Amino acid sequence: MAFSSDAGEGPMADINIIPLADVMLVLLIIFMVTAPQLSYPIDIDLPQRSITPPENPMEPPEPIRLRIDPAGQVFWNDSPTPVTALRNMMEAEVQRDPTNQPTLEIDASEDSDYGVLAKVLAHAKNAQMLKIGFVKK
Repeated sequence: MAFSSDAGEGPMADINIIPLADVMLVLLIIFMVTAPQLSYPIDIDLPQRSITPPENPMEPPEPIRLRIDPAGQVFWNDSPTPVTALRNMMEAEVQRDPTNQPTLEIDASEDSDYGVLAKVLAHAKNAQMLKIGFVKK
């Protein structure tokens, strides 16, 4: 129903957009609810509970401390190491005793480049390292 300011001129020719806005909001809510959520699965090998304790528990080897500073320099047990040499060093550690690997403790600075950390993690995965942890010092 349209109202007019002058009684003699007739109805107003303006469009009422309130119903249109209501319909658009309802459609927006429907699309937001029914749209599929984007998710990226990450494969994680969680340890399984063993029923029997191991017969000869082995002493774990000394952990490897890997530090990434804000400049992108990588330190392997406090000695500077190029990123390209990490995979060979990690493979050598894994080959010493594949059943009793050392833990790789990664300490990445908050200001460090994520690309360097991604390369380190890729090298660790390719070297078949199973024990990887993040530490904050």
